[in-house]
Amino acid sequence: MSTKKPNDPFDSFKRYSEIMEKQINDFIFLLSNNNEFVKMANTGTEANSRYLEMFKKNQEALAGALNIPTRNDLANIASLTIQTEGKIETLEEQIWGLQDTLKTQSKEIETVVEVSKEIIKLTKQLKTELVKTKKELADSKDLQSELQEIKFELNKLNNLKDEVEILKGHVEKDTPKEPVLTGADSTK
Repeated sequence: MSTKKPNDPFDSFKRYSEIMEKQINDFIFLLSNNNEFVKMANTGTEANSRYLEMFKKNQEALAGALNIPTRNDLANIASLTIQTEGKIETLEEQIWGLQDTLKTQSKEIETVVEVSKEIIKLTKQLKTELVKTKKELADSKDLQSELQEIKFELNKLNNLKDEVEILKGHVEKDTPKEPVLTGADSTK
């Protein structure tokens, strides 16, 4: 067996590309050290940028005439879309907040309605009790006036009784006492 490696085409390609890269880098280094080359490259770059600017203006004019969107139009649309999505998300959050607020307020309103119903029910009960109380008060006033009349009559009767007692006392003083016989029973 031999200790020699087989010929790898990728290894030879790698070595060849490294050699080419070194030569190109050296060539670029030599050119970039040359002032005339730098001036010429600068002039070429300026001319190219003016040409690209003119090409871009012509392209936009043609796209406007043909009603075709340009790269700038698409970029504007993309930024407007992103802004719109952000605003929609903000609105959704506000709507969710409003929904939560409405839910809590509706629960509060339901409790207020229930409390109002209870108050109305109690008010009706109080009205019926007030009517009963007024009736009882009127009855008690009638009873009180009757009691006063009865007291007045009792006072009259007491006065009459006192007068009768006085008259009895006068009659007993004026009449002689008859002797009462005791002893014999006449019924036998």
